[in-house]
Amino acid sequence: MASVAMGKSNANAKGAKKKEVKKETGLGLSNKKDDNFGEWYSEVVVNGEMIEYYDISGCYILRPWTMSIWEIMQAFFDAEIKKMKIKNCYFPLFVSPGVLQREKDHIEGFAPEVAWVTKSGQSDLEVPIAIRPTSETVMYPYYSKWIRGHRDLPLKLNQWCNVVRWEFSNPTPFIRSREFLWQEGHTAFATKSEADAEVLEILELYRLIYEEYLAVPVIKGKKSELEKFAGGLYTTSVEAFIPNTGRGIQGATSHCLGQNFARMFEINFENDKGEKAMVWQNSWAYSTRTIGVMVMIHGDDKGLILPPKVASTQIIVIPVPYKDADTRAIFDACTTTVKTLSEAGFRVEADFRDNYSPGWKYSHWEMKGVPLRIEIGPKDLANRQVRAVRRDNSAKVDIPMDSLVGQLKDMLTKIQQSLFEAAKQKRDACIKVVKTWDEFVDALGHKKMILAPWCDEEEVEKDVKARTKGEMGAAKSLCSPFDQPELPEGTLCFASGKPAKIWTYWGRSY
Repeated sequence: MASVAMGKSNANAKGAKKKEVKKETGLGLSNKKDDNFGEWYSEVVVNGEMIEYYDISGCYILRPWTMSIWEIMQAFFDAEIKKMKIKNCYFPLFVSPGVLQREKDHIEGFAPEVAWVTKSGQSDLEVPIAIRPTSETVMYPYYSKWIRGHRDLPLKLNQWCNVVRWEFSNPTPFIRSREFLWQEGHTAFATKSEADAEVLEILELYRLIYEEYLAVPVIKGKKSELEKFAGGLYTTSVEAFIPNTGRGIQGATSHCLGQNFARMFEINFENDKGEKAMVWQNSWAYSTRTIGVMVMIHGDDKGLILPPKVASTQIIVIPVPYKDADTRAIFDACTTTVKTLSEAGFRVEADFRDNYSPGWKYSHWEMKGVPLRIEIGPKDLANRQVRAVRRDNSAKVDIPMDSLVGQLKDMLTKIQQSLFEAAKQKRDACIKVVKTWDEFVDALGHKKMILAPWCDEEEVEKDVKARTKGEMGAAKSLCSPFDQPELPEGTLCFASGKPAKIWTYWGRSY
């Protein structure tokens, strides 16, 4: 950490102290976001103290800075689903092969990623046991047991847990990992209309997590038949887009499973007319991938930028004592400021470490993405004010002590809003509407998120994938947005030349 040493060695320099420290500690990353995005991302999540690499490839330690973000989102989502009368439960991590293989299409979709336990100590297990990649097949044999009549419906359960998918291609912290945290909801209804309504209600909660909490713009839509959840009836999703890589990313999914799993697991009930019927089911999930998307969208060459709503620490208070200053008075002012702000509901800390210069501390907390920094020096003390510095745009403002709470609340609201607006502006600049195959290929080459008229045929999508295969990966459909532009009569599919039925987003994806 050369920057740490520089920060310390400059701490005793007199005239040039402030300027030199800031200059030396201002850049803690060796990769720039626009030059080498992959390396920049890996560096940011480690240096920002979000993860640590583990000795098993594709597995990562989630540090407290990450877990606090996860807990804030969890608190919001958990409260919302409880309003919907969804109850939390927990099912075992292990799945027997017989149960896992009951739904053929479903297991085929997950088969390459399933991890198996084959030994106990030195002995081979008679029957290997799978580790859940998702829990449909774990839970539904018991739904069959618990659901007998229409009074047992709806059955609405959710679990907060970990799942294992043994990824072999490009493990990336948060985005593609072999073990990750998520919630998975599994619900059963007497009617399709109830299931359909819940799919969209949950999807709206996922939009709120991304847009209201993480300040990341997403598009709500429906997945193609080729891209839907294996074994389900239809899949809806919120789709984000990473401008730096020109890749879409599936943010969260809400599936209507129809009656397919009910048929396989014999989840039947007696309806109010005394007739035997099958339930309609949904499953829906979001994971720690959300956090990776947030880092990719907002981070810059100084490190993380955290939206205030999810930041573990929203405000960091840093004392800035000079050689002859009353250090005790400055420290006391910092302590009082933290107390005042904590009591007003802010998540705030002070950095009193005396082995680091103020410049080094600025750099450190910028790396960690804290939305607001408060500096208190001798001049601030004399003027009964603080200096507030925004992480997102480095804007500085002096605020009188007696109006601190109101002004900081307003600043945090503006930071949250401006992060979303900046991200949406960048995302929208990447959207390209095309009508022909040549326009599509050109837009793909320019890392665009492409909106194109499509005939909605599976074979045509497979052909698009085949024709765009290359080093960067093939293009595929991301979603058909619920908010559909007008499709004039006679519009042709960009890929097949057949009559177009729907507007669909396409692109490369994670």
